[in-house]
This record gives sequence, C-alpha cells and structure tokens, in this order.
Amino acid sequence: MAEVINLTPKDIVDYKEEGVVIIDIRTPMEWEETGVIEGSKLITFFDMYGRYDIDKFLNEFTKYVPNKDSKFILVCRTGSRTKMVGDFLSNELGYKNAMHLAGGVYAWMRDGKKLVKPK
Repeated sequence: MAEVINLTPKDIVDYKEEGVVIIDIRTPMEWEETGVIEGSKLITFFDMYGRYDIDKFLNEFTKYVPNKDSKFILVCRTGSRTKMVGDFLSNELGYKNAMHLAGGVYAWMRDGKKLVKPK
C-alpha cells in the first residue's frame, strides 16, 4: 500500500518548480472564495453535498496524471479531503506518488503564500 505524502507549503513551491501537477479538488465556490494556487488544475471531487462521481473525476484527473507512476499533489481547504482522495487513489487504484498539502489552502495562506483568481 502506498502512503500519501504530507507536504508543507514550501514543499509545494519546490515541486511546482519541478513541474509536478497540482490538483485542487475543492468546489468552484471555494475556489472563488479564497483563490487557488497559481497553475493548479481545478477538478472538484466532492460537491457541496459531499457527493462525488469517481468516473467524472478520473476522466479529468488522467488528463494531468497520465500514469500511475506520475507525481501529483492534491489540494483542498484543510487537507482532510485530499488525504481521503489520495488514500483512495493510492490504495484502491494503485497510484504510487500521491502527495497532498497538509493543512490545505489554509496552511498555504497562513504561510503567506499567494493565491490567484481561478480561471
């Protein structure tokens, strides 16, 4: 079983410079409310009612994470959704390099990092 790796905001900056894809799984309302990490791919996992469509998510996700060895970083508001989704992708679907921003966008903001308006 693969472990989802916890990252700090600084880790995100370093991985971003390496070209690792960042996927923000929050809702459009959340993206508008806080902004997003520049360059993030915006793919909602859970809707505002906690529902999800795994096939719809994976259809978008695999455009940015082409194989199960590719590194990727998941971002949400606090880190709880990304831990859950990362565990699912790793343990159920076999993705080997799942990472997430521990503390989510809130940790990013506490660290004084910049967010941009979603596109």
